[in-house]
Amino acid sequence: MFRVSNNLVGILNFVTFVLSIPILGGGIWLSTRASTDCEKFLEKPIIALGVFLLVVSLAGLIGACCRVSWLLWFYLLVMFLLIVLLFCFTIFAFVVTNKGAGEAVSGRGYKEYRLGDYSNWLQNRVNNNKDWRRIRSCLQDSKVCKSLEDDNLPQAVFFSKNLSPIQSGCCKPPTSCGYAYVNATVWTKAATTSPDPDCIAWESIPNKLCYDCQSCKAGVLANLKRDWKKVAVVNIIFLIFLIIVYSVGCCAFRNNREDNAFPRWKGNP
Repeated sequence: MFRVSNNLVGILNFVTFVLSIPILGGGIWLSTRASTDCEKFLEKPIIALGVFLLVVSLAGLIGACCRVSWLLWFYLLVMFLLIVLLFCFTIFAFVVTNKGAGEAVSGRGYKEYRLGDYSNWLQNRVNNNKDWRRIRSCLQDSKVCKSLEDDNLPQAVFFSKNLSPIQSGCCKPPTSCGYAYVNATVWTKAATTSPDPDCIAWESIPNKLCYDCQSCKAGVLANLKRDWKKVAVVNIIFLIFLIIVYSVGCCAFRNNREDNAFPRWKGNP
């Protein structure tokens, strides 16, 4: 009979193998249907993840169930590297998202965001023109600002609304500009003494608005910070799971070595 650790590794990797098929299929499907920069940006990571899970799960499955020690060794090596990378990423995520927070505005239900409040590493990502064009395209495709426009809120209701960081930074001009409210995405420009360059960048045009504003980039980083905090917590839980699986895999590898050194069919003398 197979030992418990071999059975556990085999079952876990069979489940992973089954999951990798729809992930890989979804990536391939997306590559044939992608029509926007945002969709095209996702296709390669999804395909890479599907291939990675497929290869690693096959190595673990065959290595554990067929007693192929070198495949199980490869599986354990990949698992070890994955644990190290995930640990480093979790620490990195906490460090780079430690700075930055929205600023409350008097008489407003929403907060406003400044790019300089965030870590230099995050600022460099959104200040890169190539990266920002892709992010900007995703924001426009998501129609995050159009949803506010469709609500057609009165000024008092809009000012009391709790906007998301992206809505606050990308869909309206900064409060310091002093522009007159028409609706959520249309504001009448006027002479302003505000030194904020976003006042000049703002336009009441659906495909422009404040998408090129520093406040919009800050709103994206605020949203990213919130998501990365959640991901980091999930990573900690996943790390614990991976360490347990790795420990079980080590037991299975030891079993393989014992079985290969002393084949069971020979029996005891």
